[in-house]
Amino acid sequence: MLCISSWRNIVLRFGGCVRVRGGGGGKLKDFGRSSSVRLSSFSRRYRSSVIMMIDSGSTSSGPGAIVDVLLTQKESSQDGGGYASGGWKRLGVTMMVHSGSMTHERGAIADVLSKKESSKDGGYASEGWKSEDGRMSCGYSSFRGKRASMEDFYDVKMSKIDSQTVSMFGIFDGHGGSRAAEFLKDHLFENLMQHPQFMSDTKLAISETFKKTDADFLDAESNTYRDDGSTAATAVMVGNHLYVANVGDSRAVISKAGQAIPLSEDHKPNRSDERKRIESAGGVVMWAGTWRVGGVLAMSRAFGNRLLKQFVVAEPEIQEQEIDHEFELLVLASDGLWDVVPNEDAVSLASTEEEPEAAARKLTETAFARGSADNITCIVVRCHHEKQDGPGIEHDQD
Repeated sequence: MLCISSWRNIVLRFGGCVRVRGGGGGKLKDFGRSSSVRLSSFSRRYRSSVIMMIDSGSTSSGPGAIVDVLLTQKESSQDGGGYASGGWKRLGVTMMVHSGSMTHERGAIADVLSKKESSKDGGYASEGWKSEDGRMSCGYSSFRGKRASMEDFYDVKMSKIDSQTVSMFGIFDGHGGSRAAEFLKDHLFENLMQHPQFMSDTKLAISETFKKTDADFLDAESNTYRDDGSTAATAVMVGNHLYVANVGDSRAVISKAGQAIPLSEDHKPNRSDERKRIESAGGVVMWAGTWRVGGVLAMSRAFGNRLLKQFVVAEPEIQEQEIDHEFELLVLASDGLWDVVPNEDAVSLASTEEEPEAAARKLTETAFARGSADNITCIVVRCHHEKQDGPGIEHDQD
């Protein structure tokens, strides 16, 4: 029996078959396999922790066994475009999978930010988070801006594998609709964590996961008449290694010893290597207000875009960076920011704010003030190289 009277929302999934929602109590059932589950919790004013122990007996769960725990305490602002932030700051989840004679400790994939959308009239949504050991913090800000609809999505997830902390950050900018971007938010990092070579060959795992998720989306949309697509700018931190993978024109920039260093290059049709690849595949790049593939799409790589798939691939370019004492912060953002804010300005502006949430909000506000007419979404990640004291993770509260 679960006692969840103090929680707004809990979703538990093991093998995709358990869901518990509501504000009262609930029972875990229909696991589809013989499993014993113990869920204990405690909550304080600004902290929450969840521990889940799963014993699958002799059943091999493999690298794909995932438990998600999503907690939502505070809803988005309902005052017609007001600032929205807060929510549960800590999600501590541990999963022990016993398979035969071997025991594997694998942390669940946990969302550390609540999935708030920007306000209906174009207002901002933002939130911040800090790791339990105080070594890393992040924040996001998202703004519909002048567009009639919101096609930007973001994702931030944490996990632990063999005592290694894994952090995943993603910006997904949709075009022609929001379905592709939302699909990436829902599936990309989950697929990545299930890749059997994620720890042994992270770059290969990322590349294959991008292509698999693209194929999955196209299959899911095969019976529709839609042909939307999405960019993806992702950063995956495994220990002290950072892997940045990019498809499209969203971008990742880091600050290292005060210098702005781009870790992705926009996939534009007029890039000489991209134009050569497209034309070698039988495509054409032409000018239609800007350079476009087939006179239609203003980027040369993307998820989705079925009609142009032969030329517009979802194969990422990946860069690896060591996180050392000179590494200060990372900015991931959609082109609604980068169209009007140069890399150096973004790093300079973000560096003036101690809290990443405030930095992300300053960047989106600056982009809008400079005339951006697109959706604007960004994530700022800051590394704190000296360990900070303090009990656990806390949410920034209004």
